[in-house]
Amino acid sequence: MKKLVATFVGAACIGAGGGAGVYATLSPASTTVVRQVTVASGQATASTSALSVGDVYNRTHKGVVEITVTSSGAGSPVPGFGNPGTQQAQGSGFVYDSKGDVVTNQHVVDGATSISVKFWDGTTKKATVVGTDASDDLAVIHVDAPSSMLFPIALGDSTKVAVGDGVIAIGSPFGLDETVTSGIVSALHRQMTSPNNFTIDDSIQTDAAINHGNSGGPLLNTQAQLIGVNAQIESDSGGNDGVGFAIPSNTIRSVVTQLIATGKAEHAYLGVRIDQTASDARIAGVQPNTPAAKAGLKAGDVVTSLGGTQISSANELASVINAHKPGDRVSVTYERGGDSHSVQLTLTTRPS
Repeated sequence: MKKLVATFVGAACIGAGGGAGVYATLSPASTTVVRQVTVASGQATASTSALSVGDVYNRTHKGVVEITVTSSGAGSPVPGFGNPGTQQAQGSGFVYDSKGDVVTNQHVVDGATSISVKFWDGTTKKATVVGTDASDDLAVIHVDAPSSMLFPIALGDSTKVAVGDGVIAIGSPFGLDETVTSGIVSALHRQMTSPNNFTIDDSIQTDAAINHGNSGGPLLNTQAQLIGVNAQIESDSGGNDGVGFAIPSNTIRSVVTQLIATGKAEHAYLGVRIDQTASDARIAGVQPNTPAAKAGLKAGDVVTSLGGTQISSANELASVINAHKPGDRVSVTYERGGDSHSVQLTLTTRPS
């Protein structure tokens, strides 16, 4: 029996304790799924010359940080690690821009009462939360630091990633900062369950060793570009079994841009649950008081088109909804009892 399946790798505990897919765009899910989906389009392009692991590390490690989070907890205090009733945990992150914005996982900073960031030279700075997005497990925190300490890591284009590509992970597994591991892209277009039970689309599967404390750290290609943020592992033992998952860089780019601008990220929402066992986009349930419910969609209906785009699977429906914004008015075509119907509806904002 598996002890741990697709668990978060964000917190190496100190002391007392530690997308946007079908359900991400449609309704919450309760389990992690691994399915094929369509990768969102990106902007950056990668060069073709591969660097060594050492070269990638040398070019990027100054942009990787260790994050220590203090939060309220009921565990017993440990000498040297805070007051009674508090607990600390560690994760990883990376410098996003020269203003002091740092990206990590939402589950790393969730519930934090204080956050500190340790840089490559050992300097530690207090950080504040800019914004979080639990449904994509991403967060932006901010540090006031001189530009001489800030080395942003360039984002690559996750649509250019291929199975078999070399990858490098840098982070703080078990609090061991500046740890580098390497491997390959084992698979693409995976889905992870987010902290609030939505689905993170287009995740990158890798065999590069990641463990507790790696969450929020970068997964890099051999051009020293960030192609993902390490977030989860699948494991029998609770440790690294060579199956890790990272949130793709194109999702990071979209979500982080919103978080920095407004402190939150909004995602379009239809409000249906899709039958994952079906070969088409068959509705298994409709959430009350949602666009789908108000438009009269019912369990058993098969969605064949949304916004003029043909739909043949649950994953295609998820990707099409993700391409829209809350407030977009779209036409939905569906089949019921052998007949085709079309309705107009307005997509709303995915619940947090």
